[in-house]
Amino acid sequence: MRIDKAIESSMSMDDATWARHANPWSVWTRAPVLALLALAIWSRVWIGWWFMVPVAALVAWALYNPRAFPPPTSLDNWASRAVLGERHWLARKTTPIPAHHGRWAMILSVLSAVALLPLAYGLWVLDPWAAFAGAMLSSVFKLWFCDRMAWLAAEMACAPGP
Repeated sequence: MRIDKAIESSMSMDDATWARHANPWSVWTRAPVLALLALAIWSRVWIGWWFMVPVAALVAWALYNPRAFPPPTSLDNWASRAVLGERHWLARKTTPIPAHHGRWAMILSVLSAVALLPLAYGLWVLDPWAAFAGAMLSSVFKLWFCDRMAWLAAEMACAPGP
């Protein structure tokens, strides 16, 4: 199973959940989760094992977030298009997408994942620069991926039917 499909499956993302996740509030309140998670893990220095409380809260929020807001009244915004594009990306085996989007989406996903390495290292050894650089790079690549997905959604909306 592909990792992207495994993540989608683990979050129980049905059509209703995707519709709610397309709300810009869902996208923008999820965006800072990685930086906040890094801060929560770093807080073990100050609060010991109590750091698990904010970590658990952030994980719970990340899982609940796609369901937290109502479906948007309009899909005519960048965040909603990014979510719609991600749905196209995940369905690319059954409904082909333009190759240039598939290639770049994969590159950006890998770069985002690789950027987690300095973040993990920085959190392990308490190196603030490595942690900050990893969190920021991973977030930048994820937002770039989202931008690519918004572009994909726009192209798929203009694509001729079967």
